[in-house]
Amino acid sequence: MAKMKIRLLPDGSIQMETEGVKGKKCMDYAKILEKLADAKIHSIEKTEEYYQNEVLELDETQHLNDN
Repeated sequence: MAKMKIRLLPDGSIQMETEGVKGKKCMDYAKILEKLADAKIHSIEKTEEYYQNEVLELDETQHLNDN
């Protein structure tokens, strides 16, 4: 499950950290926070998850019509 941790610091800056978000998709979360907070991203520290590939699970069940 994807999580986004947001910290508001005493100097007014915002720190955000994602968990459970693999690959470049975490950058989408950063852009959303940037818009919501009307803020500007000053620096980004990429975690190990950024360099991992997202695994998609497909449901291979087919439904056949009885016609």
